[in-house]
Amino acid sequence: MLAMPSATTLLIGLLALPSAVRAVFRDEVGHIDYHYQLLGLPKRETTFFHRPRKDEQGSLLYTLSDEGVLGAVNPGTGGVVWRQFLAGDSNNETAVGEGFARAGEGEGWVASAYGGEVHAWDAVTGRNTFWARFPGKVKDLEVMEMTEAERKDVLVLFEEEEKGETVLRRLNALNGDVVWEFREVTKDVPLQVSTNVEKVFVVFLKGTKGAYSLKVTTLDTLTGKRLDELVIGTKANLNDEGDIMLVGANSAAPIVAWTDAEHTALRVNVLGLKTSQEFPLVEGTVEVEIHAPHLIQSQPHFLVHSKTATGNKGEVYHIDLKTGHISKAYDLPLLPGKGAFATSSISANVYFTRITEDELILVSSQSHGVLGRWPLKNTNSKVASIHAVSEVIKKAGADGSYAVRSAALTADDEWALVRNGEIGWTRPEGLSGGVAATFAEIPESEELAKSLEQEAHSNPVQAYIHRVKRHINDLQYLPAYLNNVPTRLISSIAGTDVTSSAGKLSRDSFGFHKLVILATKRGMVYGLDIGNSGAAVWQKRAFQISKGQKWDVKGILVNESSGEVTILGAHNDFVVLKTETGQVISAKAPSSEATTQSTALIDTASGPRLLRIGLDGKIGDLPVDKAPKQTVVTRGADGELKGVVFIPDGTTAHESTSWIFSLPENQRVVSIATRPSHDAVASIGRVLGDRTVKYKYLNPNTIVVAAIDDKTWTLTVYLLDTVSGQILSSAKYNGVDPTKPVECAMAENWFVCSFFGQYTLRDNSAQSLKGYQIAVSDLYESEEANDRGPLGDASTFSSLDPVDVPTGVALPSVVSQTYIMGAPVSALQVSQTRQGITTRHILAYLPENHGIMGIPRMLLEPRRPVGRDATHAEIEEGLFRYHPAIEIDPKSVITHERDIVGIKKIITSPAIVESTSLVFAYGVDIFGTRVTPSFLFDILGKGFNKVSLVSTVLALFVGVTMLGPMVRKKQINLRWSAPM
Repeated sequence: MLAMPSATTLLIGLLALPSAVRAVFRDEVGHIDYHYQLLGLPKRETTFFHRPRKDEQGSLLYTLSDEGVLGAVNPGTGGVVWRQFLAGDSNNETAVGEGFARAGEGEGWVASAYGGEVHAWDAVTGRNTFWARFPGKVKDLEVMEMTEAERKDVLVLFEEEEKGETVLRRLNALNGDVVWEFREVTKDVPLQVSTNVEKVFVVFLKGTKGAYSLKVTTLDTLTGKRLDELVIGTKANLNDEGDIMLVGANSAAPIVAWTDAEHTALRVNVLGLKTSQEFPLVEGTVEVEIHAPHLIQSQPHFLVHSKTATGNKGEVYHIDLKTGHISKAYDLPLLPGKGAFATSSISANVYFTRITEDELILVSSQSHGVLGRWPLKNTNSKVASIHAVSEVIKKAGADGSYAVRSAALTADDEWALVRNGEIGWTRPEGLSGGVAATFAEIPESEELAKSLEQEAHSNPVQAYIHRVKRHINDLQYLPAYLNNVPTRLISSIAGTDVTSSAGKLSRDSFGFHKLVILATKRGMVYGLDIGNSGAAVWQKRAFQISKGQKWDVKGILVNESSGEVTILGAHNDFVVLKTETGQVISAKAPSSEATTQSTALIDTASGPRLLRIGLDGKIGDLPVDKAPKQTVVTRGADGELKGVVFIPDGTTAHESTSWIFSLPENQRVVSIATRPSHDAVASIGRVLGDRTVKYKYLNPNTIVVAAIDDKTWTLTVYLLDTVSGQILSSAKYNGVDPTKPVECAMAENWFVCSFFGQYTLRDNSAQSLKGYQIAVSDLYESEEANDRGPLGDASTFSSLDPVDVPTGVALPSVVSQTYIMGAPVSALQVSQTRQGITTRHILAYLPENHGIMGIPRMLLEPRRPVGRDATHAEIEEGLFRYHPAIEIDPKSVITHERDIVGIKKIITSPAIVESTSLVFAYGVDIFGTRVTPSFLFDILGKGFNKVSLVSTVLALFVGVTMLGPMVRKKQINLRWSAPM
């Protein structure tokens, strides 16, 4: 006899069905989602061509970008072969962009160093071959081309700031073992390690900041022992590390070069010699770069690239290996505009490639004769190259011609490959490093907007006449509309999207076609069409950000009525652009000092706007029409939270502090969450299994504040009323690691917080929980069902004057629960739909899995029964037995097989159809998709067989048309043949 399945088994089976619904189907990949697999801007020092297999001719293009991503790119297609996110585990934002990468000539590995870690990677597959971690920070990494063993080793220079020591380690390139170690106990600043055939050189800055000289320590390659030490130059020659240009690390004659503060002269020293030589620079030089080969067998030649405000020039120098004398060989002319140089080597021959705004030039280091010249093709405008790397191949044949391919970074933050003058591909690496983004509707035409506004301000008769005239005028577009009908019909049947003609943006009936305005840390702003696979519609450079600086964006807001987007920065800067074209309407460049703590989206008499908040939480007086209607929460100078209101006084509104919330001693705020600006609520209560109702606590004036105690490792989560500053609820979590990120998100009547915690179980002190946890809390008006709480009978209510009941302030009933995640989560966000009918998803980035997960709100239900099976009423409600662990279900990962790295934030927006929420994630990569937490219940899915439906209807129509006369004839014959 077969046993009947239990209710729990049936419930688990039912819960598995939504997982299948949430899965991304294969035919939807690339249709509802899009992905920019980015690396970041390539750095000149860590970008190179390299043959991953010695016996093969093909090369790959390698780079370690300013985002801390090490990757290999196929030079033929521009596609990413592999990549490793080295900055993924780094908690120090300033460390991004300070990594090193090198490859040994003829070797099948690539070495990298980032932070305090050193890695070696298989050059073809990107798999890790060894990993080593040491104290301190890596200052340089080089490959020893000549060793006593039949291999190439790695030299890594570390600075241990806590001890005030410098350590140089030689690592075995096969397994990462330390071959030898050199320590310098002086507090000199380490700069670089270089080698030649016989010795190892370590270069230091000696002295104090603003008055440095150079110190070069010579070491034995076999043992690492000190052989010699030289001090070059006199004090006050160098101000800081930025004055130093170190090149030719592994050449036959490595050099160190530096300039004066005015960039009038260049001083060059061949490492190992006591003296240096000085060479004049081009008048008006603002920046200098030096290009030299990195192979020991290459000739000791180098090129000095001088950049002025209007042009650039090259000068080639030769080094005499016997005497160490440096002499100028020839000049390359000063050309207008931006340009880049790159160095390539074939055996002992050295070649320099010059990329100007309109051509590619190849010269030899021996003489100034041009070996090849190719005009740049396939470009609509001039190419302004910042820096480049090149690979030169000498063709076989009597003519001795050359082929050159160069990978150049342009002024528009694009990475382009130029092959003999033709643009092979471009990668939009500028999209990486996003710091702010928002959705924007595609603007309606200005004429239509003016007409609608005119009709809205007219009397009904005039508005009706005006509308009829407008419709008659619109008949001129009827032929184009009818001409587009077949295309729309075929696209509808085939299940494909209709792209806008002539690149014109247009809305769709489902609300899937929108713009995303993205601002990056480098001062660029992009407009992406998410209805066209996230294609960049426009890009503008808002500001020129200095090297080593970042654009600190504090707020971004779209004005849909005017079709404008406003971006506010921390340095009192702002820019206003048209969302459709990117046209800059107004802008103010960043100042030298930060003046803005944050921004707040406020409601004013003149409409919604961004309010700039000062560093100490001060706002200042505002015009009455621009003063906020609601209470604004700011951070004080000592970390306290303040509620600020504005009191009108004539035409001016004065700032006034209504309440102050001070944290307990040793606590600091780590996360603040508020309800989204669009947070539709479909129901004010939750219907329970017994048909009773628990009413939701829907207070729009609430925020969640997470504060951590670094000494006791305690996380406290406060729910504050922003009008009165009262604490509505608080929860304490022990054993929370303060070095790990804490993030919170809030929506409707609930909020969630994620953190890394370890604490002992209350019922069993021998066991402890350790891992990434997510805590969820639901807010209700009362603990009892069908009860509105103490405010149920109140006609009015004010947070400043609560109802007078024995319990005091009307506090919400809080139901909380904590779950342990199977992997770290970050960038929490809640899906949004138009009416709030669809169930919610908590979207979270998985840093270790490189994906984005959609956690069903039902899975994080805090009312799940603990220690028992759910009752029939609870099952009917959708509850099931509580289990603390939440595993990463692959079907709930909305990025499916895509490898998404470095996501900093996720934003969502409702579509017109209720079932769908638009998702956009940015950071290093760009990813966008559409999620349907309750499945597609209001539109036909892509998998619906429209062809079969149309074919069936047509077949029925043809059948009815053909059989109709036959049936009528038969009926007539039957009547005539019937007996009278």
